[in-house]
Order: sequence, then C-alpha cells, then structure tokens
Amino acid sequence: MRVLLIGANGYLGRYVADRLLADPAVQLTALGRGDDADVRFDLATGSPGALTRFLDAVHPGVVINCAGATRGGARELTRHNTVAVATICESLRRSGCGARLVQLGCAAEYGPSQPGSSTAEDAVPRPGGPYGVSKLAATELVLGSGLDAVVLRIFSPVGPGTPAGSPLGRLAEAMRRAMQSGDGELKLSGLGVHRDFVDVRDVARAVHAASLSAAQGVVNIGTGRAVRLRDAAAVLARVAGYGGALHELDVPHGGPQQHPHPHPGRPAGLAAIGSPRAEATAEQLAAAAPPPYPYPYPDGCGAWQQADVRTARDRLGWRPRINLEESLADIWMEAACRI
Repeated sequence: MRVLLIGANGYLGRYVADRLLADPAVQLTALGRGDDADVRFDLATGSPGALTRFLDAVHPGVVINCAGATRGGARELTRHNTVAVATICESLRRSGCGARLVQLGCAAEYGPSQPGSSTAEDAVPRPGGPYGVSKLAATELVLGSGLDAVVLRIFSPVGPGTPAGSPLGRLAEAMRRAMQSGDGELKLSGLGVHRDFVDVRDVARAVHAASLSAAQGVVNIGTGRAVRLRDAAAVLARVAGYGGALHELDVPHGGPQQHPHPHPGRPAGLAAIGSPRAEATAEQLAAAAPPPYPYPYPDGCGAWQQADVRTARDRLGWRPRINLEESLADIWMEAACRI
C-alpha cells in the first residue's frame, strides 16, 4: 500500500510516520514544508494543480493529512487548517489516483459540552475559538467532497514529544524548573478542567487502522474518560518525585487552593486511569465535575470534554492501550533530561 503522509514532522505526524514505517506492507512518502520531507510542498500556498500532478505521479492508495497550525490568528489558522485541506480535496478530485483520505480533526471542533456527558460524532459542533472553527471548516470540506474519506476527531493528545506550549507540556516544564531551583510550591491555573487525554501512540494506531478500514464520516479518537487537569498534575508530580505543594490560582471563592502531593499513593479519582477500575457512570462524573466557571485553557472547550469512542471501537476495531500515567511518565522523562 502506497501512503502519502502530509505533516510527517508535526507532533502527531511523527508518530503516524513511525507506525506506518513499522508496517512492511506500507510504502511511505512524506510531503511537507521542511527540508527533510521526501517532497517539499506548502499546502497553504501551493496550487491544487501542482499537487494533482504529484498525486498522479506517485499514485498513492491513501493520503493522510496530519498537517495544520494550532496557534496564530484567525487568518493564519484558516490558511493552514482550512485552505490547505481545500487544496487536498480539490487535488484528489482532479487526480486519477482514487486515494482514500484520512484527515486529522480535533475535539475543539465540538466546543464546550455538558459536564458528565460523552460527546458522540452526531453532536452539533459549536467551536469556542478560531482554531476549532478552522478545523471544523476543514472537516466540512472533507465530508462534502464526495471522496472516500474519514475524519478522526482527536481529543487531547499527550505523551512523549508533547509540545511545550500545551497545558501538560507547560506543567512539566514548570515542575522541572521548580525542582531545579528547589522551589517547594507551584502556582498553577486552569487545573479544574476535565479533558479526555489520549496517548499520541494510540492516536497513531488509530490513523493506521483508519487507513486500512472502509469507515467514512467522523470518528472520535479518545479514551472515553475525562480527567481533571488537577489530578493529572498530581500524578505528574508523583512520577517526577516532586514533593512540593500545588497551589491553584483560579479556584472559585471558598474552594480548596492547595493540594499537597499525595506521596506515595495516587490522587483520588485517578487510581486506575486506563484500566477497567476507572469506569464511572455519567452521574458520578457529573457530580465530580467542576462548576462551569471560566478557565484559561486554550482549546475553547470549556470545563469539560469527554469522547464517546464507540464508533472507533465498532468501525476501526480500535481501543486505547496506553494509560495516562504512562503518558505522563514519558512527558516527564523528556522534561527531566533538561535538568
């Protein structure tokens, strides 16, 4: 199977490339803006005609798009996330290769959801910021293209290589600096949000499965389990061996503001992330969820997001394998190398 991978040098793209290269049946060609791409091409500025000529020459069976921008103003996000996908769709329509398209979307397309709920693929998207809007527009272009295509809506990817600008990446860097300087406390914000953290290596497995499947439409990729960032921070502190206190800067008036690191046990509510013992009812999750007050979390998704992942299980035969503690340990291993 000949696969054209776009965005192989990005956070998700690197792991997708590794996964595909491990499959002896895959012949991989990487297309991107960097010097190390097999073919240099900028989707945001390149013409559909030029990409069509390349598709006709290479004749891939699958095109996987991992490219895009997560930061910048509305114009930049639209150019890299929406216009680029329009170029891919138009090129595939013009080409005679008949390739299947696997587009990586994101949970920010859904926007905020009700605490305690799981978001399924048929939920009405209400993105809360320009990033989610630009990705939703790309999804709609793919779904309306008439191509053999599937959009994987990735929830909150974590694991080795987590970008330093992401909430968990920033948290690991803050903890590294605190340990390096001997600081006995960390002052953090935004810890009350719940997110569905899925390991980047499991995401790569899902992309591989989607490229081999006949699934079309939108498929959620997550764990089906929301975790408070506060609890993830406590686990990160434990795996890092950080014994200081975590101070929250933006809890509601009268709420708890200090969370001493629970060493050596795990924090309540995170005793078995990624294992069957972590299952909970929607009512229990709702009871544990924070009130919907604003947090400076950058994805525009409010206080709660949790994926309904039944479609991925049923149509891709995919389930997450790597639990959050392992993902956090790998994040910390990279941060610790900088101490």
